[in-house]
Amino acid sequence: MEVLVGLIVLGALIALPLLVLAAVAKLLLALVLLPFKILGALFKAAFGLLAGLLGLAFGAAGLVVGVLVVVGVFVLLPLLPFLILGGIVWLALKAAHPVARVA
Repeated sequence: MEVLVGLIVLGALIALPLLVLAAVAKLLLALVLLPFKILGALFKAAFGLLAGLLGLAFGAAGLVVGVLVVVGVFVLLPLLPFLILGGIVWLALKAAHPVARVA
């Protein structure tokens, strides 16, 4: 029993400094990497804001184009028979008066 207690104390004497050394190493590494983490967070925020603004701008542009297409369809659709008739008349007049070609 005394040997077991001695081994536990010896293990604690070896493990405790190693645990403290690991904690200090982690703390130093965190302190060294802290400026890079702050810089990364700033870049992430800046690019996130830029992406949000660009998404908003492209969404608004898409909405405007969609509204223009819908309005154009509802305005030009009733005029389509007149456009077709006008095209037929223009083609007939153009065919009736051929252009003289100079060779």
